[in-house]
Amino acid sequence: MSEEQTLSRSLGSRHIQMIAIGGAIGTGLFLGSGEAIHKSGPSIIFSYLITGLFCFFMMRAIGELLLSDTSKHSFLDFIRIYLGDRFEFVTGWAYWFCWITLAMADLTATGIYVKYWFPQVPQWATALTVLVILFAINFVNVKLFGEMESSFSMIKVIAIIVLVIVGFAMAIFHMPVSGGHASFANLVNHGGLFPTGLTGFLLSFQMVVFAFVGIEMVGITAGETDNPEINLPKAINSVPIRIGLFYVGSMIAIMAVYPWNNITTDASPFVQVFSGIGIKSAAGILNFVVLTAALSATNSCLFSTSRTLYSLSIKGNAPKKMAMVGRNGVPVWALMFSGAAC
Repeated sequence: MSEEQTLSRSLGSRHIQMIAIGGAIGTGLFLGSGEAIHKSGPSIIFSYLITGLFCFFMMRAIGELLLSDTSKHSFLDFIRIYLGDRFEFVTGWAYWFCWITLAMADLTATGIYVKYWFPQVPQWATALTVLVILFAINFVNVKLFGEMESSFSMIKVIAIIVLVIVGFAMAIFHMPVSGGHASFANLVNHGGLFPTGLTGFLLSFQMVVFAFVGIEMVGITAGETDNPEINLPKAINSVPIRIGLFYVGSMIAIMAVYPWNNITTDASPFVQVFSGIGIKSAAGILNFVVLTAALSATNSCLFSTSRTLYSLSIKGNAPKKMAMVGRNGVPVWALMFSGAAC
């Protein structure tokens, strides 16, 4: 293990696309979207469109920077080049701290989700077990991390695609649901597209913008991407659009099945839609999906925080040991520090 050893370029196009998608699709969409819909109504669709457009431009800008010098490891290197060491120090450590706190919350959530099936298992035991397993996966090599994150992301993507297909089918065939019938007219027949006015529309952005957090993970994977000149543009051009379609499609499907003012805030809209077609195990299925989302967030945290510390340490903005890379291409000390912090 030495500073001369470099990060391994083992992540392919599929990996970095699924890493970015997985980072941006979190538990908020599956659990918290009901409250957001209740406050803003169908106008939340435009919030997702606008935010998705801005994220696309942001990702294009990050992509231009990364491709201008593929020897750089992440966007933090460019912050140092163009803004100086102080900006890199503040941005890098703030970014590290935000991901650590997010992982701590998601680790706590895993204990709660597992209690749904195994109420006798202590919550702390689940969190510790999950952290140790994910740490071991990240410790092996970056490709194993990429495969694991791709699997987590695929589960979330499948859940969203199924929701969209089921919701659109119910709306097309006007299937009966509690309190009425599914129809695309539900989007405008209950106060129009902006039923809560400009205030509700603007308030929805705080939830929507937070939902896109994690899309910047592409900017952390640059130093470990195989053939970055080809794979990075593919991911950067397609991921924001795909995520936007997932979010917009799911919101349309949910509010087409149930009018926005009939969507409950004490349960997930996903459970409400799936229960509407008679799937009795909808709550259990969703619990598995949000458990996957929490695992994905923790997995992404260990990766992103360790690579952030690695980038910071190269120029002295973190302890020098954090730049040491093992034979497997993993910044071991940085990974251990982040794991211990969690």
